[in-house]
Amino acid sequence: MGWGAPRIHGELLKLGIEISQATVSKYMARHQKPPSQSWRTFLSNHTECLAAMDFFTVPTAGFRVLYVFIVLSHDRRQVVHFNVTEHPTAQWTAQQLVEAFPFDSAPRYLLRDRDAIYGEKVQRRIKSLGIQEVVTAPRSPWQNPFCERVIGSIRRDCLDHVIVLNERHLRRILREYFSYYHTCRTHLSLNKDPPETRPIELPEMGNIVALPRVGGLHHRYARIAA
Repeated sequence: MGWGAPRIHGELLKLGIEISQATVSKYMARHQKPPSQSWRTFLSNHTECLAAMDFFTVPTAGFRVLYVFIVLSHDRRQVVHFNVTEHPTAQWTAQQLVEAFPFDSAPRYLLRDRDAIYGEKVQRRIKSLGIQEVVTAPRSPWQNPFCERVIGSIRRDCLDHVIVLNERHLRRILREYFSYYHTCRTHLSLNKDPPETRPIELPEMGNIVALPRVGGLHHRYARIAA
């Protein structure tokens, strides 16, 4: 019922039971779960109205470092926007949010970390879009799990296998990968369906063929009528 030791102790005193508050505290049942909802519960409860954003870095063949900005919708794990730059600024980041959420398509909540680039300009832009910020705790990437997971997938599935030449080249690679990611790649969290629902192809629809994706790094398997 949410009573603490002081309140229980007070009730016992009113019932004529002489006992110390320390003894009450000692024998109180300890709750295994926190009294408020956990971070995971919050993310689960707000999946349909929550998006997240993050940066990650990509080195090039010329030893430059490019920054990739992504915005991920939690609902269907869709990358709703991405862009690449060598010199990210708060103004540039704020503009990406406008491009990510045009025509009143902004979510209710936007999850981000405490990177200094999300300064006053970005915060003002988020507020002007009618979005409520959800900020993770310091040095806690696990609190932005879906973004961290998709960044890991981008690296493992794609960028670890190619040499990036420049910004234009990286944009083209990521554009091809996200097309595969959204329409072909199945996700455990989506009951083994891609973000854009993929219909089941029954045996009577034809033979199975492999269709190359992302320059042949991956394939989509489909049935083609003979």
